[in-house]
Amino acid sequence: MSREQTEHHDLQPASLAERDAAQFPDLQQETAAKGIIRDLDFLLDIPLEVTVELGRATMLINDLLQLGQGSVIELNKLAGEPLEILVNQRLVARGEAVVINEKFGVRITDIITPTERVKQLT
Repeated sequence: MSREQTEHHDLQPASLAERDAAQFPDLQQETAAKGIIRDLDFLLDIPLEVTVELGRATMLINDLLQLGQGSVIELNKLAGEPLEILVNQRLVARGEAVVINEKFGVRITDIITPTERVKQLT
């Protein structure tokens, strides 16, 4: 190769992908976004534990041993307060109890904001 050919060769993109990225930056961003979505697809099959919490109570072991059928445990929430929806033991939403086809369910009424999630960590 002559010196001019070598210099000209050095200025050429190393691959067609680099050339396309230089000529079509929007295409590069779109392709990158599709790659991220494709890379995240494997997360869709990961099982998560979803818990709906009605309330909590603290008891002495002696009191727990005294419980029998028909006993009532007083919880720390008032009637009508939203239920807490936890995913892997982290609060993610609040909702209200519903009955669908004779089964209990929960209607989501509020999603926890990222700021509220950060507050939970402290």
